[in-house]
Amino acid sequence: MADQQTPETPDEHTDEHADEQPIKQRKNGLYPGVSDELAENMRTGWADTELRDLTPVPQAARTAERRARLSARFPGERLVIPAGNLKTRSNDTEYPFRASVEYAYLTGNQTEDGVLVMEPRDGGGHDAVLYLLPRSDRENGEFWLDGQGELWVGRRHSLAEAERLYGLPCADVRTVADTLREARGDVRTVRGYDAGVEAALRDKTTAERDEALRVFLSEMRLVKDDFEIGELQKAVDSTVRGFEDVVRELDRAEATSERYIEGTFFRRARVEGNDIGYGSICAAGPHATTLHWVRNDGPVRSGELLLLDAGVETHTLYTADVTRTLPVGGRFTDLQRKIYDAVYEAQEAGIAAVKPGAKYLDFHHAAQRVLTERLVAWGLVEGPVERVLELGLQRRWTLHGTGHMLGMDVHDCAVARRETYAEGTLEPGMCLTVEPGLYFQPDDLTVPEEYRGIGVRIEDDILVTEDGNRNLSAALPRRSDEVEEWMARLRG
Repeated sequence: MADQQTPETPDEHTDEHADEQPIKQRKNGLYPGVSDELAENMRTGWADTELRDLTPVPQAARTAERRARLSARFPGERLVIPAGNLKTRSNDTEYPFRASVEYAYLTGNQTEDGVLVMEPRDGGGHDAVLYLLPRSDRENGEFWLDGQGELWVGRRHSLAEAERLYGLPCADVRTVADTLREARGDVRTVRGYDAGVEAALRDKTTAERDEALRVFLSEMRLVKDDFEIGELQKAVDSTVRGFEDVVRELDRAEATSERYIEGTFFRRARVEGNDIGYGSICAAGPHATTLHWVRNDGPVRSGELLLLDAGVETHTLYTADVTRTLPVGGRFTDLQRKIYDAVYEAQEAGIAAVKPGAKYLDFHHAAQRVLTERLVAWGLVEGPVERVLELGLQRRWTLHGTGHMLGMDVHDCAVARRETYAEGTLEPGMCLTVEPGLYFQPDDLTVPEEYRGIGVRIEDDILVTEDGNRNLSAALPRRSDEVEEWMARLRG
């Protein structure tokens, strides 16, 4: 990694323009300073690289519709939605940036430090302005001296280019703090992303008003439009290919560890998408009984099961969330098959319950009933089934809910009101996971020894349609015999 000349860029927005800010030198940099002659040399001799043939991003029309809905919900109020800032990983290195979902959903932009401000108009509605960092300055040397300058981290779009891409007037974000401090009337912002924005709005917002904005933006995403559904399908299709990659390379994982599986899937995510949508769960053997096993540092052994829970995130930040439990050696043992088939039957019941007009919780109750019936039939818990369900005794082995909303967050719409989400009704355009599981912990003395250390989960991404549902991840086999045939075919 090259030796930067500056230690870092501030996390909070400042009011001064870049050409008024001195470029700080790195404390232990190898050059003591910049001569006047070098500074002048670096200012000149650069070609015009302005991009003039840009077309709007594919979701630009959709983001305009979303902002209109938001405007109608909060008439006469100033709305401030920040993208967030870079976060330090260690010393002068940062984590990869991911814009806040609220900001990306309303703008299509994903760059750090951006702020969407919706100014109320006297006659109704709002004027939206996108505040962004312009291209790094050539006059003061920012472009080659600053750690976030163009020659260090890459070219930013000019404000004129950004206006063409996002269909919004754009302004220099380094002026936004002054603009917000001068704001009058009711203001709402999405908190937790930009300390500079929140400082500028101090005494202008309330926690209650801000939370209402965040909740509304979460509920807006419950029903996906056609663009979003297409992106989710794209994410799922890449995820399917990632699972195929893993199966083809399982022998290499057996020679190394779960991390080989993690790396194999990550390669597909980065080649075809933006990233993974969440930390991949590559849980082999008894690790499959830990719901969010992301250490991925254990052995992969033939004869045991691999629980792979992973999803590709698209360049527009929509993620898949798929789980398959695979026999590492290619064939299930009799007990593994018995447990797997029970989970499969529970998932079938859950998927069948996903349809417009159904209660959101119906698919969860349907899957839990099947699992409870199997646990009672196996003698692992004393029936009758209704008693077990009433007391929740099956949860010792089923542990988690049977699914969640899916979208730009893997657990999408998480701050929606309970009455519109968990206690709500399914509508066409909603997308959710159906993912029952059975987990017998290695130290669970209430089950026969042969059960201990077996964990099985099957998860698919289900779109609610006008007449039922569509399994977006149906290209991955689910039935135990089909899983074995699929693995054999891929492994030759």
